[in-house]
Amino acid sequence: MKRILVTGATGNIGRQVVAQLRVTGCRVRALSRSPQSANLPHDVEVVRGDLSAPETLDECLEGVDAVFLVWVAPIAAAAAALERIASRAERIVFLSSPHRTAHPFFQQPNALVSVHVGIERLVETSGLRWTFLRPGAFALNCRNWWAPQVRNGNVVRWFHGAAATAPIHEHDIAAVAVRALCDEGHGGMEYVLTGPESLTQHEQVHIIGDAIGRALRFEELSPESARQQMLTMMPASIADMLLKAYAAAVDRPALVTSTVADVTGTPARCFRHWSVDHASEFLTQT
Repeated sequence: MKRILVTGATGNIGRQVVAQLRVTGCRVRALSRSPQSANLPHDVEVVRGDLSAPETLDECLEGVDAVFLVWVAPIAAAAAALERIASRAERIVFLSSPHRTAHPFFQQPNALVSVHVGIERLVETSGLRWTFLRPGAFALNCRNWWAPQVRNGNVVRWFHGAAATAPIHEHDIAAVAVRALCDEGHGGMEYVLTGPESLTQHEQVHIIGDAIGRALRFEELSPESARQQMLTMMPASIADMLLKAYAAAVDRPALVTSTVADVTGTPARCFRHWSVDHASEFLTQT
């Protein structure tokens, strides 16, 4: 029975990885800086540790076979953290980004890319068997950006409504991660993950409206107005990156891959499926 350490276990993807690993028969260990507030199932072993403090990882890694890595710590700590992981585990699955994908949406300047590139280089030279997950646009972004507006009315005021993405359900990202953690044949693979369909932001808003039983309308904002709104939710560097990325995706189809189906045997969930799963979050504060 494998023991798998999940970092980022209290985040949107990490929680899904934990949930899906629990039904595989693997022993699941979750890394948390605050175990008392992790709110994970009782059969998950929650351990205190911090990727930005590599000296806290030794006990967390004891007896671990594989690691699911979500990196949100300063890059300066990465070399020491990866060295500790490599001294104990055999396999690592890293949640990265599609920065090697040629589609313009993924090629805009992005500070996070340099972090992902640095982590990948360390992983590749660590001696671990590695798999890189490269999800495209997260469907969850629609909740994070639009749910506050939808809870207060039927208009979503946003930018570049004609920009198309292929939003991916967090369940599907986790499903690929679980296969890479548990099964053979995934070493050295770089999986670009998307939802099954290219949809403009206009279309995504309408689908959410169908899911919640209300007719929603997309109202186009200028990039300048949108940036001011975005600065209440995110740093300026992220806002500027998103504005450029979505501008590059206007009036062109999104990249769509079959990777979720290829790896898991089950087609990726469509955006309508995601919208139904998350309908309550557009109606009431969570």
